[in-house]
Parts: sequence; structure tokens; C-alpha cells
Amino acid sequence: MNLILFGPPGAGKGTQAKILQDEHALVQLSTGDMLRAAVAAGTELGKKCKAIMDSGDLVPDEVVVGIIAERLEKPDCAQGAVFDGFPRTVGQAQALDTMLASKGKKIDGVVELKVNDEILVGRIVQRNQETGGTRADDNPETLRKRLVVYHQNTAPLLDFYAKAGKLKSVDGMAPIPQVSQEIQTVLKGWTEAGGGRFVR
Repeated sequence: MNLILFGPPGAGKGTQAKILQDEHALVQLSTGDMLRAAVAAGTELGKKCKAIMDSGDLVPDEVVVGIIAERLEKPDCAQGAVFDGFPRTVGQAQALDTMLASKGKKIDGVVELKVNDEILVGRIVQRNQETGGTRADDNPETLRKRLVVYHQNTAPLLDFYAKAGKLKSVDGMAPIPQVSQEIQTVLKGWTEAGGGRFVR
């Protein structure tokens, strides 16, 4: 099963991806981590990425999709993957679909962690008060900017996957175990609808 997790900064995507990895052997795929790993491994695509990044340019979508394609060939991805941080645009989503289709795979479902932006900002304020604001990028103003960018970029993607009948939303403001249970319920529904067997 291949899943995409959507949610703004602080929504808990990383936490839920780790739970999915531990419980269902779905490998969490972060494009940033994969790009760094490819560069470190010195693969052909890695060398290409290094040259692009060294010049200060953004790595093109087709190269990122190529890195993902390489990563999906590894044995630990046999059960599937959880995409975190990709796709970020409809073009990337379409490129991802095309690449997966060439491998006889697909995105089985997309889970959106719905959260209240103001509560997320409030958490940052509280954390800053408790820690003395030790991280320069960990402040309400920065988070508000990142939330605006997230909503601008992600809204078209959510519509894209909703039209494909693959989008489900869960309450990301609930306690972590409850969010996890909601995601498990969604996965069970998708698996049963596809005639597969759900393993908890």
C-alpha cells in the first residue's frame, strides 16, 4: 500500500508516518532525506542532484521522481511506502502516478491531517515561553508564513486526490493515539474495498 500524508508544519505527519512504518512496514519516504542519501551514495542520479544543488538550483521534478523510483526498488519498500513532503504540486502528483504505474503500483490513498492553524501557532508561543525561544525559526511569525504557503500549495493537491476518490481527512488535533486509530480505520476501509487483507 502506498500512502500520502498531508498536513501543515506541526500537524504530526512524522509521528504518524513512524507509527505506520512500525505497525505495517510502510517505509516513510522523505524526499529531502532521499536526495541526501542518493548524493552520499554517489549513484548516477545522486551525482546529477549534487551538480544541480551545488549550482543553487532546485532539483527538477523528473529527477526527484527518479530518486523515488530508485528508492522503491529497495527490499524494505516491498510492503509499500508513506510519502511525506511529496508531491507538493499537481504536476508532481501526476509524475508520481505515471512512475508508479510503470511499476504496476499506484497511490492507494491520501490522508489529510486536519488541524486548527491558530492552535498550532498557540503551541509555538507556549513552547517559546517554556524554552526561551531557543530556535530562531521556531516562532509564530515563521509558522504563520509556512502555513500560508502550505495551504496555497496543498489546496489544489487535495482537490486532485479528492476527484480521484483517494482523499480521506482525519482530526489531526486529537491525541496521537486517537489520530493513529482514525488512520487505521481509513486504511482498513481502503484495504477491504480493494479486496485486500488488512494486517494490524
